[in-house]
Amino acid sequence: MKAVILAGGLGKRLKPLTQVIPKPLMPIGERPILEIQISRLKEFGFDEIFIATYYMADYIMAFMGNGEKYGVRLRFSQEEKPLGTVGPVLLLKECLDEPFILMNGDILTSLNFSRLYNFALSTNSDLTVVTRELVTPFNFGKVISDGDYIVEIEEKPDFVNEIVTGIYVLKPDIFDLIPEGQYFGIDDLIKKMFSENKKVAKYLMDDYWIDIGQIDDFEKAQNTYTDFMVSINGSNGNGYHGNGKNGNGHNGNGYHG
Repeated sequence: MKAVILAGGLGKRLKPLTQVIPKPLMPIGERPILEIQISRLKEFGFDEIFIATYYMADYIMAFMGNGEKYGVRLRFSQEEKPLGTVGPVLLLKECLDEPFILMNGDILTSLNFSRLYNFALSTNSDLTVVTRELVTPFNFGKVISDGDYIVEIEEKPDFVNEIVTGIYVLKPDIFDLIPEGQYFGIDDLIKKMFSENKKVAKYLMDDYWIDIGQIDDFEKAQNTYTDFMVSINGSNGNGYHGNGKNGNGHNGNGYHG
């Protein structure tokens, strides 16, 4: 099975660290995050992995090699200019002749990639977007009133938003929607699919997940790396924790369109 990892970002929000080390090679625990991602994908049977590069591409290719040391086959593409989150996969069109996982190179997660992949295959969509609920604390009491009178005060309610995690499954027909040689992001792809009345599937996860794209989150990933390892080793043997359901209690029908 095949996967594409986007490793071409400039890592602007991680400067000055990324002036020396490209973001996908930033260490979490004892290993670069890119190595951790490859190891996780391999555990679920993804043995042909493509690394899409741009910034410090030579550095990444030299460090990662051909994948033999990870037990997978690694292949690289290199953009001449930034192509966004979806544009780079068009450079690999001839190699991606089956559904494949696409993920950002700055994500640490215990997601069950096999369960995601099988779910995506079952949908009537060329794109499955992995989502997650993000809870943001609110530090003030919310006042509920009726005219000039307070009827209730809700103490520090949390904001709950469903967000895009930077992990997707794409089917080969999706290439017909991607313009060649242009910057094209996942948001552009979804808008185009909606405009053509094409369905977009979603997979709601509740596994460990963190994006290390900012200094604070990178530091948080370092501090919670033990939690990540526990979520892998303490799960049902393959990085999934739960009761056989998709995400946070859904039964595998997290589909809309």
